[in-house]
Order: sequence, then structure tokens, then C-alpha cells
Amino acid sequence: MKLRHKNKHQENFPVGMMMFNKDIRKIVADYYRFARYADDIADNPHLKPQNKVDKLYELEEIFTGQKSYKGQKLKFVQILKDEFAKHNLSPDLATDLLIAFRKDSLGFDYQTWGQLVDYCKYSAAPVGKFMLAVHQENPSTYLPATSLCVALQIVNHVQDLKYDVSLLKRLYLPAEIMKKYHLRPEDLVQNQSSVSVQKAVKHIMEKTLGLVKEGSILPELIKSLSLRIEVCIILSLTNIMIKKILKGDILAREIKLSGFDWLRGIISGIYKGLTTKQKTLSYKE
Repeated sequence: MKLRHKNKHQENFPVGMMMFNKDIRKIVADYYRFARYADDIADNPHLKPQNKVDKLYELEEIFTGQKSYKGQKLKFVQILKDEFAKHNLSPDLATDLLIAFRKDSLGFDYQTWGQLVDYCKYSAAPVGKFMLAVHQENPSTYLPATSLCVALQIVNHVQDLKYDVSLLKRLYLPAEIMKKYHLRPEDLVQNQSSVSVQKAVKHIMEKTLGLVKEGSILPELIKSLSLRIEVCIILSLTNIMIKKILKGDILAREIKLSGFDWLRGIISGIYKGLTTKQKTLSYKE
């Protein structure tokens, strides 16, 4: 099993995949580059944990203006900083990601489901909030967006469970669930899932479906038609992926969306996006 490097076309649910608004395409692309660069630092097998943390803090210091950088390699960080100011965006939409990546760098062990969800609120939720913010959506959308983003992240963790344990030496399965089903890390790198692994995956997916349900009200709160359609597509694809995980074996083979899955997810999402009625919201800080 070789170390992977994901680009935005290899993600299950790429950010901005239906970006119709030309005015925000650049900041979305630059934000994704920032997140991917930081993620690559955390995943770099040739760097020691403290070196990773130091590099991630350097990114934060450049982005927040605490440190100047005159070279070309990290110029994109300063560019993103200026774009954030132009769009009047909160810096924590970017710096919160670095909190999660620092945990990844140090190999944080998740003892409870709550700890895993909290981690995902830093590793994934800022992306959803960022997309809503650049579309100038009501902050009332942030709560259901957080639930949906956490669900997406957990689905990705379950898909990559074997890879993460084998190559990155990371275990995103909470210790309480491992204990409940009498699992050890070595049980997660086999060529086939045991009954206990299958039960643990089902347990996690059932909890994740609860998060998806919480996030399913999001389209009703979004005023941007293109973003509403995109969220509906993501919801459709998430439900499809969860069903595939429950029916398949995450250790026997890589479970991913097929071309047909994408087609039906997109068609279903477009239909739901076009037919969903938007709720009237009062502005909330």
C-alpha cells in the first residue's frame, strides 16, 4: 500500500464542484490550496511530528500577519490573507483547519465519539462555513452545515480506515467503539472485515446518518441557487456512499463512488435543489 496524495478531483465530494459564481472562484481555489498544503504537511512521512507542527504554526503566523514571508513558496498564503480581508471573512475559517492538522501531526488518540466529532468540527466544518460565508449566506446556516461536514469527514475516515492505520499510523475509530467490539488496530489492516469490524462500521454509520439528518435542512436555508444545488448533490452522494459502505467490506477493497453513483447523485441533487423552497431567515451574528 503506497502513500496517496489526493487532489481536489480525487475527493469524494470536491469543494466548489459546481462553482457558478466567477467572482469567488479564485478565493475558493486559493483556500483549497491552503488546506491541501497544510494537509500534506500533516501527512508527510519524512517529517517528524514537531517539525510538522512548527510548519503549520508558520502557515498560521503568515496568514494572520504575525510573520512576514518574502519568498515565493508560501506567497499564496499572503494572497489568501488579502482575499479574506477583501471578502470580510473571519480568519478562523482557515486557521481552525490548522488545529486539526496539528492533531494529525501529533497522532492524537480519540477516546470517545464526542472527541472525534470535535476534531471534525475543525478538520471539515470550516470548509462548509467558508463556502457559506463567501456566498454571503445567513450565519444560521452554519449549524446544519457543521453536522453535514462532520458526517462527510467521518465517512471519509471510515473509507480510509485501513490506509490510515497502515500508512499514516492514525486511528480515527474512538477507543470506546474499539473496546465495545473488542477490536485492536491490527484487526483493521486485514484483507477482510471480521464480524466485529462490520458491527463497528455499522455502529459508526448509524451515528453518521444522524448527523446527515441534522444537516439535511441546510438547503432550505440557503439563498444561492447554485450552492443549494451543490449541497443537495452532496447530501445525495453522502447517502449513497453510506449505503455502499454498509453493504461492502472496507478492508477487502476500496469503496468509492462509481460513475453511475455520481450520475444519480447529481440528477437527484439538482432536482431537490430546484424544488426546495427557501425558508425566510432573520440575520443572526
